[in-house]
Amino acid sequence: MIDVAQAAGVSIATVSAFINGTANVSADLGQRIEKAIREIGYQRNAIARSLKLGTTRTIGLTVADIRNPFFTDVVATIQQVLNAAGYAVMLCCNEEDTVQQDEQIKLLLDRMVDGLIIAPAGEDDIMRRLLTGTRKPVVLIDRVCDGLDVDAIVLDNLKAVSDATNYLINLGHRRIGYISGSPETSTGRDRLAGYRQALEAAGVAFIPDLVREGHFREADGYRAAMQLLTMPDRPTAIFSANNLMVIGAMRAIRDMGLSCPADVSVACMDDFPWADVFNPRLTTVAQPVEAIGEQAATLLLERLEGRAPHHSRRLVLHGNLMIRNSCSPRIPA
Repeated sequence: MIDVAQAAGVSIATVSAFINGTANVSADLGQRIEKAIREIGYQRNAIARSLKLGTTRTIGLTVADIRNPFFTDVVATIQQVLNAAGYAVMLCCNEEDTVQQDEQIKLLLDRMVDGLIIAPAGEDDIMRRLLTGTRKPVVLIDRVCDGLDVDAIVLDNLKAVSDATNYLINLGHRRIGYISGSPETSTGRDRLAGYRQALEAAGVAFIPDLVREGHFREADGYRAAMQLLTMPDRPTAIFSANNLMVIGAMRAIRDMGLSCPADVSVACMDDFPWADVFNPRLTTVAQPVEAIGEQAATLLLERLEGRAPHHSRRLVLHGNLMIRNSCSPRIPA
């Protein structure tokens, strides 16, 4: 900055004011400073600036699986909103692993991010200690953790899955297989509770063997579906607790030489771009991904700008059942 000031024939204070926009600089002086910056090749030292100002204008974001279209779309919206507000986003993917999640939170805090947005892989004491001990604002998305008093954006997962299961029941299905997510996550538990609630309300017996864990992954969804489809009395319908697992389930149906929906109806949580071009077109529960991303970024910005209330906030959004043709009425034998 000293070199720029000397080359432009102005004071260091004038160069600083021009670069940081902290005071008006005349057009003539601005042109001289810009010419000097180009000639010298000056670049602002972001680390030094952050140490001086106590802010990095960077937000840490860690999600469970960036390959999941749900998280991809949420992350894209979060980044758009934060970028427009002058913040960069540092993204981490924890692969549904709490150990990776905790290491990433430590890394982001060490990098002096101004705030955190987290889709938890699970609930553990290390994460609770890290987030309780930091003064940085934190927003949870998709999943919540007991004992953490922070802002959160979630879906009403219980109602979403209950409505979808009830749709299958109304089609005449009684043996409905369920491929569950990780029980270590609030979404995994709430979605399973929604499945059980719909069965109970309809007077349909809950059969534990019809529930298989898929851990929100495609390969595990395939394995879980194969277990269901090879049962002596296989289910007539399968509900998958997320979009990646349903891809595995559809592969299993194909590999078993079965047809959807003639042999088995299929529905899932999370709409995704190619659900409507599958053969058959998949019935899904669409989450408001853009609203989730926008609200998460907005809540964090309100905390950073001192516009948020003292108490934590939990916004609960609602899904939309997208009925297509992967489910058909069950014809009694």
